[in-house]
Order: sequence, then C-alpha cells, then structure tokens
Amino acid sequence: MNRTSLSLLITALILIPAQAVFFNHLVLFNVAVPLAFIFVIITLPVTYSANRAMTIGFLLGLAVDALSNTPGVNTLCCTLLAFMRRPIFHLYVPTDNDLAEQRPSLRTMDTASFLKFALTMCVVYCALIFTVEAFQIFNFWQYLLRIVFSSIYTFVIIYALAGLSGSSSHEKRL
Repeated sequence: MNRTSLSLLITALILIPAQAVFFNHLVLFNVAVPLAFIFVIITLPVTYSANRAMTIGFLLGLAVDALSNTPGVNTLCCTLLAFMRRPIFHLYVPTDNDLAEQRPSLRTMDTASFLKFALTMCVVYCALIFTVEAFQIFNFWQYLLRIVFSSIYTFVIIYALAGLSGSSSHEKRL
C-alpha cells in the first residue's frame, strides 16, 4: 500500500465515524448539515480512474449509510460525486500531465483553484443528496435552503480540513 492510499484510508477511517457521531448532529437552524466525509472524495488523486474513484465513493457512502441509518442515500450520491470529480477538477485545472498520484489540496494546487474545486464539489454533493431526500417530502424553499446553507457549511469544514491536512515536502504544485 503506497503512501497516498494509506493517507486516504486513515482520513476515511477518521471522517466516517466523525460524520455519523459528530457532524450529523451539528445541524444549524434545522437546515444546514455539514457533510465533512466528502473530503475523502475531494482529495482523491486526479490520476485515479473513474472505476477506482467510484469504488472508493461507493464504499465511503456505504460506510456512512451503515452508521447513519440512511439506506443507500450517501452510497448513491458518493458514487455519483466520485464519477463527476475529474470533470469538475478539469474546470479549474485544465491538464493533469505529470501528476503522478498527486492529491488536490491547498498545498498542491493554486489556492483559488482548490477553493473553487472544493466549493463546486460541495454544492454538487449537497444538491445530489437533498434531491434524493426530496423524493420523500418536498418543500421547495426548504430544499433550496438546505442545498445553499449545507454547501456553505460543508465548504467551511472542508476548507478547515484542507488547512489542517499535512503536506509533505515532495508534493508538487498542480
């Protein structure tokens, strides 16, 4: 197991229980929920194939669903987010030449590019998860408020996690 895979595994093993035990209960105004575990998908190396990323997304969502009692919701949304990760990344970084297992982060990318990438991923995930949940009981304004404020809340936590994540001296800028 290489260093990148080990780092991703440790991050996932910390964020999955933290999401179920801690973050799911940090609801603001009965609207905004931080979905911090998507940090794992956001920081997947760009060079990972769609199949590998989707498998990781599926397993991540399945673990969160199992601990949060949300059957299949996070599994579906994490798999879709992992599939859309690379095209969204290329909106802000046009090429991935010479990336050799590099993970998107504040230290490996231009700060503005990483923040735009992370915010887009947060908005996409929140739109996906609340759209899936909206099939149960639908209140359009509540739906929009949840997407907007959960995206902002999640983005703030992802930004904090990105700032806390260590960087090694061998990482190159994307």
